[in-house]
Amino acid sequence: MATIIRKEERDYRPNPNKIDGFRILTDISRQEKGIDPRYLNFDLRQLNPGQYCAAYHFHRYAEELFLILSGSATLRTPSGLDVVDEGDILFFEAGESGAHQLYNHTDAPCTYLDMRSYIGHDVCEYPDSDKIILVPGGETFRRSEQYPYFDGETEVDELWADLRKDE
Repeated sequence: MATIIRKEERDYRPNPNKIDGFRILTDISRQEKGIDPRYLNFDLRQLNPGQYCAAYHFHRYAEELFLILSGSATLRTPSGLDVVDEGDILFFEAGESGAHQLYNHTDAPCTYLDMRSYIGHDVCEYPDSDKIILVPGGETFRRSEQYPYFDGETEVDELWADLRKDE
């Protein structure tokens, strides 16, 4: 079934979990119409002056594409900073080379369509803060705290013995 979202139906709302400096607005008309994409996720975003879209990050299992609909912003990637303008398409491949962050350096809002592939899960990495987030659960870890696979598994015989006592 085709669903049309008319521009007069747009309803930009802040995410209550965001903090100062990251107060991006998302159009909730997609959710209000019951659109729940399985593989191609998308949102219409409004980035107000002086705000960042998200922390600098990349996705391990998703590609992302932004289409700048109005305004201008500064894009941060592993290559540095670039100003992007209305009509520009920004593609971010999966992996470190696709790391990105937008900042609205202007006096006017920047609106863009944010589209990303989705296979039911993802791992987002945040190089500036050494974090890894598992999606969709949202569990957050420090990347620098990695352990060998069998770390903490040396007492398995005692664990099994305790389990057998309870039978």
